[in-house]
Amino acid sequence: MTVAISCGEPAGIGPEVAAKAWAALKDEVPLLWIGDPRHLPEGTPWQAVDGPEDAATVSPCALPVLARDFGSLATPGIANPAHAAGVIEAIEAGVALAQAGRASAICTAPIHKKALADGAGFAYPGHTEFLAALGGVDQVVMMLASSLLRVVPATIHIALTDVPEALTAALLTDTILITHAALRRDFGIDRPRIAVAGLNPHAGEGGRMGHEEIEMMAPVLDALRAEGIEIFGPLPADTMFHPAARARYDAAVCAYHDQALIPIKTLDFDGGVNVTLGLPFVRTSPDHGTAFDIAGKGIANPASMIAAIRMAARMADARAKA
Repeated sequence: MTVAISCGEPAGIGPEVAAKAWAALKDEVPLLWIGDPRHLPEGTPWQAVDGPEDAATVSPCALPVLARDFGSLATPGIANPAHAAGVIEAIEAGVALAQAGRASAICTAPIHKKALADGAGFAYPGHTEFLAALGGVDQVVMMLASSLLRVVPATIHIALTDVPEALTAALLTDTILITHAALRRDFGIDRPRIAVAGLNPHAGEGGRMGHEEIEMMAPVLDALRAEGIEIFGPLPADTMFHPAARARYDAAVCAYHDQALIPIKTLDFDGGVNVTLGLPFVRTSPDHGTAFDIAGKGIANPASMIAAIRMAARMADARAKA
């Protein structure tokens, strides 16, 4: 079934990597791009369609496009707040197609949050929170995934000094439960193995370097083990990501943003995929931003978008079989 791609910020590399991904995957994954076709790279062959059902009838030599009129062309590298409403509507349209079962998944190109706020009063911190609202769920989890590693930061875009207070037993429990359910439903892993990184160096070293592991994390993990979840930790983060360690688990839950993202970006910078767990539909995204500095130059690497589309298709297939 078709994967819908929302256009993202037209002045960034989203349209370019989407067009390149379509060229690479057109014989592998049915795709539908949602946006203003004037923002696609010059020379991109495309054909307007009314929905995913029509995409199958399009010539394999043309990108199926659910066309939207954003009112003007985009200037590479310079976000235009006048395009904000169109960008938001493209996301909403992709989600609506996925929720209606007309698309198998949505893959979102990067947005520019300031342009959305300036142009349309976009009040969400980012894509993830907006998608949660559209999906009608209170809590979702961000996973970064590749063929080499899956990581989940329990706390995300907050200052490091705020992490100890934000990392509560309730948050850690919910993060692990959502991750466990998604590994089963979306990745087809019958009995997921989850490793949990400690907050402090050496996972606190028995209380010598912090007490969070003893006082909060270990009781949470013990309770989850009692429910039948195969879980390891709290573990020293500095020994969790070498090859032998990674072979022992299916996903690593980490305490904070960089603890999770540094290892995956080191191991597979171009192949990492941003996945939102806990939604009633499948959503993936390339693990990069708008890259204004190279937009319009034709040099953007589509590897992460290609990986995101492939992962969306695999997840949708696993969810359909669950």
